[in-house]
Amino acid sequence: MTQITLNALSREAEDMTAAYTAAGGDAAVLHDHGLASLVVSGNRVLSANATEGIFLEKKETEHGVNIKMTIKKGYKIPLPVHLCFGLVPKDGFQEIKMDFVAEEDSAVELIAHCTFPNAEKVIHKMDARMVIGKNAALKYTETHFHGPHGGIQVIPKAHIKIEEGGSYYTNFSLISGRVGYLEFDYSVDAEKDSICEMVTKVYGKADDKIKVLEKISLNGENARSVIKSRIAITDNAESEFRGITEGRAPRARGHVDCMEVIQGNAKAEAVPIVRVDNPLAKVTHEAAIGCVDKKEVETLMARGLEEDDAIDIIVKGMLA
Repeated sequence: MTQITLNALSREAEDMTAAYTAAGGDAAVLHDHGLASLVVSGNRVLSANATEGIFLEKKETEHGVNIKMTIKKGYKIPLPVHLCFGLVPKDGFQEIKMDFVAEEDSAVELIAHCTFPNAEKVIHKMDARMVIGKNAALKYTETHFHGPHGGIQVIPKAHIKIEEGGSYYTNFSLISGRVGYLEFDYSVDAEKDSICEMVTKVYGKADDKIKVLEKISLNGENARSVIKSRIAITDNAESEFRGITEGRAPRARGHVDCMEVIQGNAKAEAVPIVRVDNPLAKVTHEAAIGCVDKKEVETLMARGLEEDDAIDIIVKGMLA
């Protein structure tokens, strides 16, 4: 490898580290060999580290990276696995394909930061398949950091299977910078005695477009789930939310909870859908769309804030 190539990789690594920090991550964890981590910039794997109990395989492709991660049977990974995906340039295309398996009786927390600080014409796609084995547990937190231009398309798609007694908790957050265009599509099959909780938080501005589809099928007895969506939009932004829960087994319990806050000329649509085809299952829902509380805004303005700043603080507080 030439010195020029090494210098380019070093600069790219520095840029991604800075972007990771801006996204809210602690860059030190990416350089700690005692922690499992993976850093992907465009279609380059800048660093990868697996620890005991984790099998990590990665392959660079023309437009991104294929990742296979397995948490081995019985392993409880004591510290979070840190993932960093992103593109620093103004334009580009990144496609991440992930095959994740948490084997029986394993447990792990994944913390992902996706950062696109300069995006003007960027597409980021993710296609994931996740299997949570019998009595296994996965907690997955994904935080996005976007720049001010709104020139990005984020298109994540995932199918998750939770086997008997397994648990899956996920929290997706996109509240920093412009959303651009978001098309979020997650589906879950939950088996006997499993637990699933999905939380999505998005803040759209200007002419951002947000589409969220989340579906959970409670296929096993005593399976339980919650879909919670918090979306705030202002200016001319638009949002569509579909939260679907299906009760298909005895004593399955599910709930869909969506709340959207709108300001300016924004347009929001929230549709919770519940389906039950077993008489012993129960699925409930609630949905609300409204504006920011006027008294809260006036209270902050009385303390010296401009109206837009006051609204921004209230909205971010709701999404925190």
